[in-house]
Amino acid sequence: MYYIGLDLGGTAVKGGIVDESGKIIYKDSIKTAVSDGATAVLEDMARFSLELIAKSGLNIGEIAGIGIGSPGLVDGETAKVIFAPNLNWHNVDVRTTMSAITGLPVYNSNDANCAALGEYLFGAAKGYKNSVFVTLGTGVGGGIIIDGKLFEGNCGAGAEIGHTVIVAGGEQCACGRKGCYEAYASATALIRQTKAAAKLNPESALSDISESEINGRTAFDLAKRGDKAALAVVEKYISLIGEGLVNLVNTFRPEIILIGGGISAEGEYLLAPLRAFVDKYSYAGSNAPSVKIDAASLKNDAGIVGAAALVAAKIKKQ
Repeated sequence: MYYIGLDLGGTAVKGGIVDESGKIIYKDSIKTAVSDGATAVLEDMARFSLELIAKSGLNIGEIAGIGIGSPGLVDGETAKVIFAPNLNWHNVDVRTTMSAITGLPVYNSNDANCAALGEYLFGAAKGYKNSVFVTLGTGVGGGIIIDGKLFEGNCGAGAEIGHTVIVAGGEQCACGRKGCYEAYASATALIRQTKAAAKLNPESALSDISESEINGRTAFDLAKRGDKAALAVVEKYISLIGEGLVNLVNTFRPEIILIGGGISAEGEYLLAPLRAFVDKYSYAGSNAPSVKIDAASLKNDAGIVGAAALVAAKIKKQ
């Protein structure tokens, strides 16, 4: 059997046909017509799914179902998007509209949950019964696998890793609270931290870069060249990521934590100090079971493969 995986974003829907080993055999994308409303977007996604089947050379009888990784708050049981601010969706029934057009079962979950499932079934967390996936991008997202099953919380509203507080009364977060993990460990936060350091350190190469050109790689690139101000930014940033990971370790004690998102491309320059931080500050230290920390492996295909993995997981559960 094959699975359709759809990665629903605010500007595009990426989709693919994925086989039982997690390999994408065909993929494509369409624009997300957010301004046309939820029903129009869902109809586009349904037609897109049928096009993927046709272009892959398969027939609909070979497709087990459609999986969707959606932004925002998603009820995994009903497949409804409860709240997705960047789509302006509230209580949108995804399953009914798409199933009516395609005739296929439709499953839906938060995009980070899907990525966690994808890593568990087909990626770097394969073989581990308990894993946590943390993505460091515009925000901080996460997914949690407990005893081989996706943990979503009541009505899919759990596992919001980015909105646990690591600094009480700290930086303002987009969610409305202050001091959230996302406000310190996201790529957005790193860019803000880098810009602040550039202003405070005119002797640093950071100050030679225009503010508009500073991105999530800037501090890492200059730190590797020995720039002291950039190195200080990176070391502080890594410790802030570590604080959140220690909380996850102390709460769930998974076998492995995977880091995804653009920041994970820093590889061992990021991962080695993170491991040291977590080992040092996790409860019971070396007396407790160790937690492996590694980079997620699905990278740019995480959305598609993860959404396809949702279908595989739901079918297995039935």
